[in-house]
Amino acid sequence: MSVVTVTQINKYIGFLLKGDRNLGDVMIKGEISDCVNHSISGHCYFTLKDDKSSIKAVMFSSDVKRLNFILKNGMAVVVKGRTAVFERDGVYQIYVKDIIADGKGKQITALEKLKDKLSAEGLFSLAHKRKIPEMPRKIGVVTSLDGAAVRDIINVVSRRYPICEIYAVNTVVQGENAPDSVCSGILKAEIAGCDVIIVGRGGGSHEDLSAFDTEKVARAVYNSKVPVISAVGHETDFTITDLVADIRTPTPSAAAEIAVPSVQTLYERIAVLEKRSLNAFERYTDNLENQLNQKITEIDLLSPLKILMRGYSLTCKDGRPVKSSEEVSEGGRVEIHFGKGGAEAEIISRW
Repeated sequence: MSVVTVTQINKYIGFLLKGDRNLGDVMIKGEISDCVNHSISGHCYFTLKDDKSSIKAVMFSSDVKRLNFILKNGMAVVVKGRTAVFERDGVYQIYVKDIIADGKGKQITALEKLKDKLSAEGLFSLAHKRKIPEMPRKIGVVTSLDGAAVRDIINVVSRRYPICEIYAVNTVVQGENAPDSVCSGILKAEIAGCDVIIVGRGGGSHEDLSAFDTEKVARAVYNSKVPVISAVGHETDFTITDLVADIRTPTPSAAAEIAVPSVQTLYERIAVLEKRSLNAFERYTDNLENQLNQKITEIDLLSPLKILMRGYSLTCKDGRPVKSSEEVSEGGRVEIHFGKGGAEAEIISRW
């Protein structure tokens, strides 16, 4: 028995597949999942599956352009192409030349029915959406502690609003047990006294995110007593949880940005408020000083000194103004006050 290299064995298997007429031109029926359309190359990569098995598939841009519909996860299709080995990775896949739509597919149909049901019950209603606290004291994070999502959230919160406490609940986010785990995590965060809860995970295939398309998780989010921010997958992903949550964000990092304010922004707001307060105080004191000046002017106009400066004089006896000639007698003495200075006089006669 001779020893061969990995490359040699892959080439040999590829040669066998290429020589099989039954695999050279084949039509396969299945449901699309893990669909990725590359914006640069234009190629489309996806998995074709049924209830028990799956096969990788690729459709090159020149063939994709000929389609009159857009490939989406959950679509039931019939693909036509050839089966061959991708020698670099040692996997076999179907190279698709054409695709025929074969209905919506069981998964899409079930999902649409669930959406219709929850929508009719008001779970997506804007009237139910709650505002996120402006300055939360405690944030709940319901996600897997082994994933990048929780690290992204911690980094953003620590940078923007370090005085906030993060209460992280380790949660199974994919697989059969994920829905119950997510529901339990939401309840734990609520009981712990969190002001807002971020629910989510990093990106993945449609199947990876399926827990967030379940009725259990949707109702847990809807029934939460505190606001919930959905942060499931990437920007292009959209789940039922996104529709029920009080706010939907494209990524966990974006959820953290929305959940907490920026300390720097708060400092800037405080500075603005200080400036406004100072300006208001200055306007208030300026107004008081203007009123005071006005009163001084009024008093000054009524001052006897102003009258005396116009040539009038004030006659006093024993320090009191003399208002009538009856208050003095011949030979008596009085004081006379002028605008400048004064004099003492003797009463020679009166009338």
